[in-house]
Amino acid sequence: MATLTHHHEPVVAEHLGEHPGLQRTFVTIIIAGVIVLALGLLAAFMGWGEHHEAAGHMATAAGHAEHSGSPIWLKRLLVSLWHSNVFLIGVSVVGTVFMAIQYVAYAGWSVVIKRINEALSAWILPGGVIMVLVFAASLINHDLFHWTVPGIMDKNSANYDAIIAGKGGFLSIPFYLIRMLSYLFIWWTFSQRLRQLSIQEDLNGGTSYFHTSITTAALFLVLFAVTSSMSAWDWVMSVDVHWFSTMFGWYVFASWWVSGIAATTLIAIYLKQAGYLRMLNSNHFHDLGKFMFGFSIFWTYVWFSQFMLIWYANLPEESVYFNQRLGGFDGRYTWMFYGNLLINFAFPFLALMTRDAKRQMIMLKIVCIAILVGHWSDFYLMFMPGTMKGENGFLIEIGVALILLGAFLILVTRRLASASLVPVNHPFIEESVHHTT
Repeated sequence: MATLTHHHEPVVAEHLGEHPGLQRTFVTIIIAGVIVLALGLLAAFMGWGEHHEAAGHMATAAGHAEHSGSPIWLKRLLVSLWHSNVFLIGVSVVGTVFMAIQYVAYAGWSVVIKRINEALSAWILPGGVIMVLVFAASLINHDLFHWTVPGIMDKNSANYDAIIAGKGGFLSIPFYLIRMLSYLFIWWTFSQRLRQLSIQEDLNGGTSYFHTSITTAALFLVLFAVTSSMSAWDWVMSVDVHWFSTMFGWYVFASWWVSGIAATTLIAIYLKQAGYLRMLNSNHFHDLGKFMFGFSIFWTYVWFSQFMLIWYANLPEESVYFNQRLGGFDGRYTWMFYGNLLINFAFPFLALMTRDAKRQMIMLKIVCIAILVGHWSDFYLMFMPGTMKGENGFLIEIGVALILLGAFLILVTRRLASASLVPVNHPFIEESVHHTT
């Protein structure tokens, strides 16, 4: 096996060199985010362009709303950090999920993009730290989760809510933190383990690392199947604490999943256009395009199934979620509700329908960017009505997103540069290099 290694390494080994221009681009994204964020904070603080609900949300001259919780600008900052970070953590862990699925399926076609999947997971740890800090900060004035309000589960309190009290066994702050840390620990540990096995395989050769990776991947997928749905309940659905949907875990996963595939494809395109990943060809892009095409339809299927069942049953405790997004708060979210269907379903469906479109990098690049923007806005719709009500905006949200995106890209690039872009000793490397569709 060592002989095989030395025979192939000069052919397929590639290393991402130093690209000062690339780092400057990422820093520029962060700086642009800081500027947009500063403008958004100033506008929110001064009350420029803010729309307040008629009941209980009259703004003062300083732009602070007379409501329980932090000032509007601070609350939007915390919600925005939570929103974009949850989205990026999902994209990050999907890199590991995609790679794990390839292992257990004994798939060979995807080996040349495996290092991109490994690099995406670089955000799990820093994203987890940000998540814990934002959650802790939100507890001061209960800006993110209404169920954290003191006395809300106490019958003797003026804040008592019988529905939330009924969920008290699950929605307790210590148990919530334990679950949050457990999800992040499991995702980070398995991502690191698969990465280490991959690097050791590069260095030492042999098939033992591959077989260990299969076992590791299989265990991870079982744990992820549980933790992904539970994280969706905890991090997203409990924002609308009265509301519930048995399909919501699948819905959030579908959004994360197609976004992760789009991120993988987009990075592969940029590397290919920069002269790297010489073995990557139109057949690989075709398969990635099929994934994006198919799972955009899958996301729509889950979206429609959830919406249709709730609309048909017309139960107040379920329909309130869609009422807020369809006409609620003076229709502030209605255009985005329908726009999500256009950008996350109609556009990818029509753009990637033909075989040729899935093999053209320019078309794939446009679709990938649209999917990432579209599903970021999908998470925006999941968070803002339940937290900000009619006090939402976009400058703060876009500014925070750009800052986190720049940091995310820096970490992913560093991970890509730390090893060969192609796993030189993977047993299926030849199958991937000669992949055809």
